[in-house]
Amino acid sequence: MKTKIAIIIERTNTALGGAERSVFELTSAMSGLGFEVHILAAKGQTEAKNIHILCQDNPGMRTGFFTFAEALKKHLSENQYRLIHSVLPFDFADVYQPRGGAYAESILRNAASYQNKVFESYKKLTAFTNFRRSILLRAERKLASGPDGPLIAALSEYVAEQFKQHYGTNAQRIVVIPNGVKTDKHINTNQVDRLRTQILAKLGLKEADNPILFLFAANNFRLKGLGILIKAMAAAEGYDTERKSYLIVAGEGHAHKYRQIARGLKIHKKIIFLGQVRHIQNALSVTDVAVLPTFYDPSSRYILEALAVGKPVITTRFNGATDLFVNNRHGKVIDKPEDISALTEAIVYFTDTNNIEKASQAIAEDKIEEEISIRRAARQMASVYESILQRKGGK
Repeated sequence: MKTKIAIIIERTNTALGGAERSVFELTSAMSGLGFEVHILAAKGQTEAKNIHILCQDNPGMRTGFFTFAEALKKHLSENQYRLIHSVLPFDFADVYQPRGGAYAESILRNAASYQNKVFESYKKLTAFTNFRRSILLRAERKLASGPDGPLIAALSEYVAEQFKQHYGTNAQRIVVIPNGVKTDKHINTNQVDRLRTQILAKLGLKEADNPILFLFAANNFRLKGLGILIKAMAAAEGYDTERKSYLIVAGEGHAHKYRQIARGLKIHKKIIFLGQVRHIQNALSVTDVAVLPTFYDPSSRYILEALAVGKPVITTRFNGATDLFVNNRHGKVIDKPEDISALTEAIVYFTDTNNIEKASQAIAEDKIEEEISIRRAARQMASVYESILQRKGGK
């Protein structure tokens, strides 16, 4: 008989972001390991029998934390689960897996991404005027500060350190289960070929021009460092490189501001904005290097997806995905996202064909694909589940 598990998430729409996609990928992988996994959500549309929408009749796009808590408690009183796994800070869960890292850290790093000391101070001071964020932060601090409570499953060492630093969480309450992604996604070669043709046409290039295409993919362009990246791309123009570099931007961010930055730096003809890309694997297939000079990322799915298809990566130490690859072997890690010089050097490094090939070969030789797979993450999570169930009195 399968062990019945509940995973709590706010909304079931995978178009909302990586957290939602990750939960559904984990659910599928855990089911393959012999668990009967149910998703408990406040909002969403589904006909799946293992997904339970608890607050659909409540008005608005989102559901209040305490309203959802009451709905959850009612559902849990009427349905039996052996273990409760939540991505929201509910202290009645057995496992708390903060997909966005610690709220305290996300507030600080979001403020830092404005790169203006006055505005950074203002954002920190006004962070608590956001009622919903304040509620979640207080709930998380209460959950993490005491000696007891849910086991905290951190997506990276970076996230684990956040809980120790901001809340004084006992290390024995934290287990690091590095993020994972599906590594066996199908690539449609016809779509890939069409996309590459479109990209080259927009850039006014031919295959014979042999460009290096850097791919940036995110929805929050400011937080993920697009402005700094454009400045670094402009600085790289001053180097005599083997191949010319171009930047492809994917995502639903506000492009107008960044087009203006590029125009002001006279690099606008070397950057194109694709908008939302349905299958990021297609975009990765037609580009050479993945770059994300992020100010904050608990563990970027995008960087892991790039590694999964053998692409070198450039990111910052504020990205927990750095746990899963080796700096200067599989890619480059920048200490500070504000360091334009370091980012420029990383870009220039990967305009050398040999350096790209060496990194891609190392990714394959070191079997990074298995390390970053959702299957590995599921096996580790299953081990955590089983240890909790044993403490509860056996599976």
